[in-house]
Amino acid sequence: MSHNPIRPWRNIDRRTSRKIRVGSVEVGGDAPIAVQSMTNTLTHDAAATIAQILRMEEAGADIVRVSCPDEASTAALKDIVRNIGVPIVADIHFHYKRGIEAADAGAACLRINPGNIGSVARVREVVAAARANGCSMRIGVNGGSLERHLLEKYGEPCPEAMVESALDHARILDDLGFHEYKISVKASDMFLTVAAYQQLSEATDAPLHLGITEAGGLRTGTVKSSIGMGSLLWAGIGDTIRVSLSADPVEEVKVGYEMLKSLGLRTRGVNIIACPSCARQGFDVISTVETLEKRLAHITEPISLSIIGCVVNGPGEAAMTDLGFTGGGAESGMMYAAGKPSRKVGNATMIEEIVDAVEAKARQLREARDADAVAAE
Repeated sequence: MSHNPIRPWRNIDRRTSRKIRVGSVEVGGDAPIAVQSMTNTLTHDAAATIAQILRMEEAGADIVRVSCPDEASTAALKDIVRNIGVPIVADIHFHYKRGIEAADAGAACLRINPGNIGSVARVREVVAAARANGCSMRIGVNGGSLERHLLEKYGEPCPEAMVESALDHARILDDLGFHEYKISVKASDMFLTVAAYQQLSEATDAPLHLGITEAGGLRTGTVKSSIGMGSLLWAGIGDTIRVSLSADPVEEVKVGYEMLKSLGLRTRGVNIIACPSCARQGFDVISTVETLEKRLAHITEPISLSIIGCVVNGPGEAAMTDLGFTGGGAESGMMYAAGKPSRKVGNATMIEEIVDAVEAKARQLREARDADAVAAE
């Protein structure tokens, strides 16, 4: 992340990690933090899985994980990979042969759990398939499926046990000359997860994939993930993230981006800054924001927009955003552009005017980006 000399309190120094590739996506090093999600369709139903992945792509997913529990799933993977644009991580548990099949079918990365994948000999076969197909790997340690000997040693899942599991498995890959891997140490216990990642971040230079596993439903899972993963990201730890929600996986992507946007680590789409509304509001703030979120969901250019109900904080917030609207007049409010008052707009037409202004700003950004690309050629 670039340093801000004017507002140094916004700076985040990312942990130094080596860079790997998950298909076309760089992970670690100076690469942007990637947002990942996971399908919840039956993988062998290729049509349903493809449709869900395409919706996740549209929402901004950089990487998508797909569970491969059986031969029918890995057989479908070849068709799935052909029909989507994002790299696929094949999720492998228990049956190491599924990992070999997934690599052959076009997966960009294989996720294996050291607690249940089996012997070193089996891992060696999976690594050989990964290497032959240009796959990276993720060592996925989970607090709920630690190896028996570690549970006997430590008594219960704890940060030390999770980190030892991860490093033991990383050593196997390193000994095999395979270094294209990232690591995760997830648990449903937010405190356990954060402590494990903090320890792991100091013990390896491998890229780290963050997540609070089995976090819960949309609201509960978002809060837990934001607190746990947010604290790690703020400390500069994390190279890919996945928000685990018992909800539509598209929501995982949206929450992931909002998390990164709030920390200034990624920019995508319209960032709406809005007041909670009160008796001073000059228009219905809540319904306006709900409508604008839907109307502006197609915008991918990074644009900040303030929607404030009255003039107490409205002009000040608008001074810090690309575009803004502040209520206050009789059935009208003030539009702002680049922090400056632009024109009065009636409440009856403000949504259309705001949408038009955002779309015009997006076009301006696209044209400038395209011009820069031509100049660079």
